[in-house]
Amino acid sequence: MKYLPIKNNLFIKNRILLCDEMEDNSIAIFNANDIMPTNSDGTMPFIQNSDLFWLSGVNQEESILVIFSNQNKKALLFLKETNEHIAIWEGEKLTKEKAYETSGIKDVFWLKGFEKKLEELMAKFDLVYLNKNIHSRSASSVETRDDRFRSMIKNKYPNKKIKEIAPLMHNIRVVKSKEEVGLIQKACDITEKGFRRILPFIKPGVMEYQIEAELIHEFISSRSSRFAYQPIIGSGRNSCVLHYIDNNKECKEGEVLLMDFGAEYANYASDLTRTVPVNGRFSKRQKDIYQSVLHVMKEATKMLRPGIYLKDYEIEVAKIMEHELIKLKLIDRHDITKQDPKKPIYKKYYMHNTSHYLGLDVHDVGDFRRPISEGMVFTCEPGIYILEEGTGVRLENDILITKDKPKDLMKNIPIEIEEIELLMNK
Repeated sequence: MKYLPIKNNLFIKNRILLCDEMEDNSIAIFNANDIMPTNSDGTMPFIQNSDLFWLSGVNQEESILVIFSNQNKKALLFLKETNEHIAIWEGEKLTKEKAYETSGIKDVFWLKGFEKKLEELMAKFDLVYLNKNIHSRSASSVETRDDRFRSMIKNKYPNKKIKEIAPLMHNIRVVKSKEEVGLIQKACDITEKGFRRILPFIKPGVMEYQIEAELIHEFISSRSSRFAYQPIIGSGRNSCVLHYIDNNKECKEGEVLLMDFGAEYANYASDLTRTVPVNGRFSKRQKDIYQSVLHVMKEATKMLRPGIYLKDYEIEVAKIMEHELIKLKLIDRHDITKQDPKKPIYKKYYMHNTSHYLGLDVHDVGDFRRPISEGMVFTCEPGIYILEEGTGVRLENDILITKDKPKDLMKNIPIEIEEIELLMNK
């Protein structure tokens, strides 16, 4: 890992939070993510299961974590045993001592002893919690290690009571601790360095992928391992494509460039969007669109306060967006009065929601039906996309909910037109 060590107090506290949510006489079992294959003997870079990492800080493949209910608040950790061959070909793996230092878990075993230990546990406990990706946006058909483990448990222990651990994890992961906020802030700070690096680099003739390359250079140089998600670097008409990731076109004179990217740090995500003029100066029309989006963003950010429901929040943001679209002469009040409430007219130019949870995952876990509360982190990302003009503008910052006013974790990243143009023309 490239990130600096994290004090294991974070993971100890996280496990206690989960223990207190579990039913008596129960255990919860978490598996590491798979190393995903490509072709031949190739593999994709390993990214740890977010729940296992949140509970242990262990960033190693083939790891299994067992957590006991609130009766004793214990945990067991099972690791792949290293040897000289693995050390030469793959590098060092965690020792039991290093695993304790990382996680705060005293009972660390080698993976080869897990099957026997599992038999003892299943005979002793009435209920077993198993993990599964039940994120509201999950659309993957890939079978995970947790999925395969669940099938084994059901076949080998058909009479054992099984419950989902995911709802409990979503409930406790959604509120970030002070330590977690610090890690997200570090990811945001690295993202800021990337953005400041590319501003003077952008000009007509530059390729979108060259901008992407500059960003990842800055990220890795700053102890980030990767983009937090596939970056969107879209110029001209591509700025209107919400999830454009080809990043293979030339940036041309007179176009705007929409960039949606973020660095990860210690597996925690940041999520930034900025839109800039390719030639370093916004046209009058581009300025008007930009200022409308910026106004919506600022007003929406003010509304991110404890007690607010996201459904109500999105309704209020839509009203502000409608007003801005009228100012831009994209819609008029007559369009609004005759619109189908199920298909509001503003959706032609603003198709997505304004905010989502942020944390270990860029679309982090959390229940959108619960009120906003202190310690949650959200994105705020309104946009206006005018396909007929080949101009899309989106702006996005990451916002921490506090008991008072929201705290912008990206407040130091340039966003005002004057500063953007100044930095681009240095």
